[in-house]
Amino acid sequence: MKIVFHEKYYNESYAMDPAASPGRLEGIIDLLSSNKEYEFIAPKPASKDDILRAHSERHYNYVKRDVLLFELASLAAGGAILAAEESFKGNPTFAVIRPPGHHASADSCWGFCYFNNISISLLKLLSEGKIKSAFVLDFDLHTGDGNINILTFRDDDFRVKILNPDSSGRTNYLKEVQNYMEELENIDIFVASAGFDQGIDDWGHLLYPEDYLELGQLMKTYSEKLCEGRRYALLEGGYNHDVLPKNVNSFCQGFK
Repeated sequence: MKIVFHEKYYNESYAMDPAASPGRLEGIIDLLSSNKEYEFIAPKPASKDDILRAHSERHYNYVKRDVLLFELASLAAGGAILAAEESFKGNPTFAVIRPPGHHASADSCWGFCYFNNISISLLKLLSEGKIKSAFVLDFDLHTGDGNINILTFRDDDFRVKILNPDSSGRTNYLKEVQNYMEELENIDIFVASAGFDQGIDDWGHLLYPEDYLELGQLMKTYSEKLCEGRRYALLEGGYNHDVLPKNVNSFCQGFK
């Protein structure tokens, strides 16, 4: 499995919010890098054309006003694109990127997000004629309104199914995901908005490490069933630094 990461993601100076807090990524990288099964690859920033497939020129210029923020948001989007490209080649990929993206809509953003990494990466593959449909599993605590706004209200033929599970109780939550995947058909690629703030020791107080393992396994099983295993995942939320690495690693163990 591939892990997308760039040393510049360690720079927390781009914002003053929990996603940008010091030490948030170090534990993840330390744990994942100890696994010799994982190959680390470094991205390049997304181009303006890449970003404008998902965002308005006005929003692009709004983010560009802050030089450091723009650099890191573009690099996060580039990390998402690299993960999507690797996935399409048959390599399951997890991207340890920041800032996150699922609350960024075409002309606005909030919730620690600036560019919509999921949408930018999927629309890149669409523009290259590689995909015509996708499934997005957004298991972050907070619904990814940006993913929904950009990917489901479209005037082209791109078909995107998005699930933001909202069942109460971990057993029902996992069953909701499985039942939804069981009904999918004609999907070209799977991608996860992988937020870990639904964790039992994080803001959501719901999911255990073994639940994230199962979410990864479900992504693997159904992507192999429907689209030759093409799957990738992008880091979104997750704010308890003590447990975040274990939860990410659990997901990756199921996902790989």
